[in-house]
Amino acid sequence: MGNGKFIISLDFELHWGGPENWELNLFKDYFDTTRKSIPTVLSLFEKYNIHATWATVGFLFAKNKEQLLAYCPKDRPTYNNKILSYYNLIDANQVGENEIDDPYHYAPSLISKILQTPNQELGTHTFAHYYCNEEGQNKFQFDQDLKAAQALAKENFNVELKSLVFPRNQFNEEYLEIAKQNGIKVVRSNPDVWFWKSTSKFIPIARAFDTLFPISKTVTFHEDNIKKQDVVLLPASRFLRPYTEREKLIQKIKINRVKSEMEYAAKNNKVYHLWWHPHNFGNSIDMNLFYLEEILKHFQKLKTQFSFQSCSMIEM
Repeated sequence: MGNGKFIISLDFELHWGGPENWELNLFKDYFDTTRKSIPTVLSLFEKYNIHATWATVGFLFAKNKEQLLAYCPKDRPTYNNKILSYYNLIDANQVGENEIDDPYHYAPSLISKILQTPNQELGTHTFAHYYCNEEGQNKFQFDQDLKAAQALAKENFNVELKSLVFPRNQFNEEYLEIAKQNGIKVVRSNPDVWFWKSTSKFIPIARAFDTLFPISKTVTFHEDNIKKQDVVLLPASRFLRPYTEREKLIQKIKINRVKSEMEYAAKNNKVYHLWWHPHNFGNSIDMNLFYLEEILKHFQKLKTQFSFQSCSMIEM
């Protein structure tokens, strides 16, 4: 059995992550700050030799609206809840002409920075932030979505996307074969703990509480136990909850929880998979970057003491 592994994956979405929840006029500063934070995060990753996967929404790859429209599949997701189809924004002319005009729906310059930074993997968060467990959509539409993501990534960045993160963690095992057929080698799956398997309305409370104190078995796992079927299933371990003023008094507890889990993985030759969204740093950017660096410094310590290794999803 090899040394412990530290995986980081990021769900890169900007406004495409939830326009039904975010009135853009009220969130422009939030996403402006998000964009500002990404080069700094990349600099920290380079400084501490961090390997990471940036699972990116395919819409963000487009150079301009003409290209975006050209790559949109004809068979769009037919969700029963139609507000979840973000093609609506394009059809309603709520998307600008390019990244300069609309930095909330395009990000080729940031994607270039990711690719220019050592040890960073560009993965996919599907083309249109596709929801694989919503009623009304089907496998054929998901297939068309991944084909569009791969085609645009190849056209603009000469990249084949090999790692997939399902938007909103809507993991759908029935769709893994389609992912494999579209070049995907590894998929982030959900933690193997009870509060990720229940649909109770109290589950969000349980997940929040677990960021402070353990209420389940360990979220680390042995590399030998990773499921390898149609694609490699790589479980998440912990969502890095961002710093907020209302959680100021418990922030240190949250960070110490992450650090203690990292240390357990390092000492026991296990895998620890941390994830978040770049937009989670859209508020309190300085504090969020401070605590991220604290985590990365702790990784360096564990690397020295226990040969803890940093890996992207595809490197697993």
